[in-house]
Amino acid sequence: MSTTMKYAVTDSMMMVRRSLLHIVRYPSMTLPLIISPVVFLLLFVYVFGGTLGAGLGSSGGRADYVNYVTPGILLLTVAGAATATAVSVCTDMTQGIVARFRTMAIFRPSLLTGHVIGSVVQSLLSVATVIAVAVVIGFRPTANPAEWLAAVGILSLLIMAITWVAVLMGLVSDSVETASNLPMLLMLLPFFGSGFVPTDSMPTWLGWIAEHQPFTPVMESLRGLLMGTAIGNSAWIAIAWCLAITAASFFGAKRLLNREPGR
Repeated sequence: MSTTMKYAVTDSMMMVRRSLLHIVRYPSMTLPLIISPVVFLLLFVYVFGGTLGAGLGSSGGRADYVNYVTPGILLLTVAGAATATAVSVCTDMTQGIVARFRTMAIFRPSLLTGHVIGSVVQSLLSVATVIAVAVVIGFRPTANPAEWLAAVGILSLLIMAITWVAVLMGLVSDSVETASNLPMLLMLLPFFGSGFVPTDSMPTWLGWIAEHQPFTPVMESLRGLLMGTAIGNSAWIAIAWCLAITAASFFGAKRLLNREPGR
């Protein structure tokens, strides 16, 4: 292993350890990411599930609706985790931590690696908790091991994409308040997609937007893989969206980090 690669790996692992220690020491940043989507899940299943489930066809009702809405809640969970990431990145930028790191002999991209890995861990913990709660209240996936693996793969791609978007938001924010508000836009996407109701139940113009936004093919892919419904080309569209968003956000964040002076 070359010296440069060795330093890159060592510095990145150091930053990942720093991020994971923050998660352990400050559970108040992680608990809301778990509690909020669980509350949304219970709200939509037990308050709205009876009515919304009746519009799904077949037997309808709350039992069908929990199977339908769970993929939407999973994406809401991933979007919610972006807030903590954006705030964490912005805090490092505005409080001079990054400026101090710049004076040290450190592999610069490792400054973001720790935030990304920490956010992915937080998101996976939140997603696992939501799935567990969903199973308890009636979620009954029919997926085989291969379909579960495919669903986890697509969800992981989305988590990586949203994490890099959050990093970019943290870098462009001039204050923690701004960083905490920007990711709220991501949390609206499951609502303006197929997360809670089928897109064909929406007005034509809104249905078109819902069909062509990034979260809908991901939700349809998860729903199809876990529940055995047809997904058509949704999986490939979802993968394309995730890779494109990840690449654009990664290079944007890298450029900002290299250009941004210490604040």
